Amino acid sequence: MIANCKNGYHCPVEATIDLIGGKYKSVILWHLMGKTLRYSELHRLVPRATDKMLAQQLRELERDGLISRKVYPVVPPKTEYALTGFGSTLAPILDAMCDWGAVYLDETAQKTACSATERRTT
Repeated sequence: MIANCKNGYHCPVEATIDLIGGKYKSVILWHLMGKTLRYSELHRLVPRATDKMLAQQLRELERDGLISRKVYPVVPPKTEYALTGFGSTLAPILDAMCDWGAVYLDETAQKTACSATERRTT
């Protein structure tokens, strides 16, 4: 554990969560791993995000140096997003989150199925 506050954080986990802990940040980063996507493609991949929320999360990720944004001077405007080198260092964390989430969803589905079966037999 860190004894002194560094950059205002009390521990490394706090710093990590501050960077990727937004409502859709981790999901955006996950979808950008190994590819470049346009805004509309990201919006399709994160359908629950409103335009305002998605734009805000993308701005924060860009501000923090995790993604890059390239705007093409065409009509209609074309904007592409990609992970930066710094953002790519999150790949092991995002992979671990995905693996953990898959196990959780499998276990939850099994528990739900068992609960439904138990209710039918009683």
